[in-house]
Amino acid sequence: MEIGIPKEIKVNENRIGITPTGVQLLVAAGHHVIVEREAGAVAGYSDAAYAEAGATLADAETAWAAALVIKVKEPLASEYHYLRPDLVLYTYLHLAANAELTAALIEHGTTAIGYETMTAADGSLPALTPMSQVAGRMAVLIGGQFLQTQFGGKGLLLTGVPGIRKANVVVIGGGVVGKNAVKVALGLGANVTLLDIAPHVLAKVDDEFGGRVQTLFSTSASIAAAVKTADLVIGAVLITGARAPKLVTEEMIASMAPGSVVVDIPIDQGGIFATSTHATTFDDPTYVVDGVIHYAVANLPGAVPKTATDALTSVTIPFAKTLAGGVKPALQASRELFSGVNVYQGTLVNQAVAKSLDLTAKNLAELL
Repeated sequence: MEIGIPKEIKVNENRIGITPTGVQLLVAAGHHVIVEREAGAVAGYSDAAYAEAGATLADAETAWAAALVIKVKEPLASEYHYLRPDLVLYTYLHLAANAELTAALIEHGTTAIGYETMTAADGSLPALTPMSQVAGRMAVLIGGQFLQTQFGGKGLLLTGVPGIRKANVVVIGGGVVGKNAVKVALGLGANVTLLDIAPHVLAKVDDEFGGRVQTLFSTSASIAAAVKTADLVIGAVLITGARAPKLVTEEMIASMAPGSVVVDIPIDQGGIFATSTHATTFDDPTYVVDGVIHYAVANLPGAVPKTATDALTSVTIPFAKTLAGGVKPALQASRELFSGVNVYQGTLVNQAVAKSLDLTAKNLAELL
């Protein structure tokens, strides 16, 4: 199969959909891989490295013309003209908060597989996990940066110093993002509170961190109380394929001290803060609501493209090899790929996306 790897064009998105090692694996399996020139440069992978691995270097149009296109982020409006009925797109999609892209995929008859909805038998999200690990860890580091006064923050050091209080970090959601945020915040010496609705998640965190994390059942009242005294709040709630629930109200944000910071990790799914009005970019990453700094960059791991690309492709390339062997057989054989299909040949098949956008989805098994 012909496999295309176009360059990411989202602002400051420096990851690439495949490493040279991934190219080698696909070429060894008999596939033709086309990589857009300079697509991996910022992530630390030169055109020469891709050519040596067996890839053909070309322009964007040639890469997009392949039967299977592997990306990192969703296509932007300027790329919609590349969509077509015989294209299989394999990337992060986050359609629940993107009606425009959903409509474009349907209109062009494209098959689109989203990393973020690929689900294993145990309920885990294998293609989302590595980026969730990166985002959770980065959220604390970035939040701590924006607490500095030169960024408009309250001038507080996360770790504190002897005799001076540590910062209060509140993490809402105990999944992969949340637990990685907790790990870094606790490691830096902050006071950490984690809220989640699942008793087993809270129990596991309590055991894992030796009771050093304040765990709370997530309710409107407990969130309001925790947020009010927080210096940094990290939103880390994900409902697979669906819009993120708005768990932090405008009133809760208004109760926070000026110069506090919130980091909304699931902003590409709509975000959990009622005051998260829009996604931001690395060029202009924050906005202020009621004196509280909102960081809402949708492609947070793009700031560390080498680490993020290596982590992402380590899990996505094996599935890509399966896809390249034949799309329909791959979907029938792989639970993860089957669950990752959001749109199949122009038909919406993901129920969570359909509910979020007030659309109707069909049953993928029947279409296959």
